[in-house]
Amino acid sequence: MNVLERMTTSGALAIVRAADQATGQRIADAIVSAGLTCIEVTMTNPGALAIIESLASRSEVCVGVGTVVTTADVSRAKSAGALFVVSPNTDIDVIAATKAAGLVSCPGVATATEVGMALKAGADVLKLFPASSYGPAHLKALRDPYPGNVWCPTGGVSVESVPTWFDAGASFVGLGGPLIKGGAENIGANVHAFMHAIVRAREVKS
Repeated sequence: MNVLERMTTSGALAIVRAADQATGQRIADAIVSAGLTCIEVTMTNPGALAIIESLASRSEVCVGVGTVVTTADVSRAKSAGALFVVSPNTDIDVIAATKAAGLVSCPGVATATEVGMALKAGADVLKLFPASSYGPAHLKALRDPYPGNVWCPTGGVSVESVPTWFDAGASFVGLGGPLIKGGAENIGANVHAFMHAIVRAREVKS
């Protein structure tokens, strides 16, 4: 499978954001051990590139970089082994740099105008962000004039809301804080709860 297929097949993209490199690495390793192997390491992490490099050395992991707001970060992340680039916003220059680097582009979008701009620039995945602020109905409304695209609602997705997001057209969901809810010792249980919900949501939809 190519990178985009791995992301969509996974059903979820784990987002690692921590206060220090060691914590970020532990969180990432725990998520992988729980069976979720598509991981975004945000550039806000101290030592983000080192964490990406560590994960990229593992063949089962599909690792990318998040919170990318400059083209320089695209180049640095690719050198570290990132396979995809995620942004909180729609930045044409970042999208262009990502595609020129041969990486999968996942810009943040919230409006029909941003969706159109992102697609025109070559975006592969449309990240509805922050998802909780707009809701599944907003995703469905955006999909109507822009059918056939890959969507990843991110920000505030809960286990309970997973079925509604997939019913609205999510291809996969971005998960950050909910995976570490209750502390590091609960990461495995949190991952399993989300993956079970995603499998069930996809079964119902099919």
